[in-house]
Amino acid sequence: MAASDELSKLATRAKSAEDRVAAAKSQARADVQAKVDKARDDARRTADRLQKQTAKAATGASQQWTDVQQRWSGHVAEVRRDVESRKAERDSRKLQRRADIAESDAVAAVAFAEAALEEAEYAVLDATLIRMDAEDRQASG
Repeated sequence: MAASDELSKLATRAKSAEDRVAAAKSQARADVQAKVDKARDDARRTADRLQKQTAKAATGASQQWTDVQQRWSGHVAEVRRDVESRKAERDSRKLQRRADIAESDAVAAVAFAEAALEEAEYAVLDATLIRMDAEDRQASG
């Protein structure tokens, strides 16, 4: 699949995520919990796929992307451990603080995704330009 197609797929995925999050605000707790569980499972599958893809493409990709993926995987694992360890807390003040922290984590994740999207756009455009240069060079001889 071409890099530009992957970028389009990412935009569609972002819109779907936005729609599900907006809908969750008006749903019952059990429905939201089910969405959380599914999103967690989906995120794990995607992280596993990314890790395999990064390992497979390591010879063609820069070490920087491998390092970013490894750091991200470590961060995700740490956040999940933290979330799981705090599930038992039920004090309302602690829950409010947990909600604040969870929202801060979500904002940070969105900011990371935005930066990754901008990097992806740059990479796709740069690859397109390099492909054009290669085709021009080949055509001219």
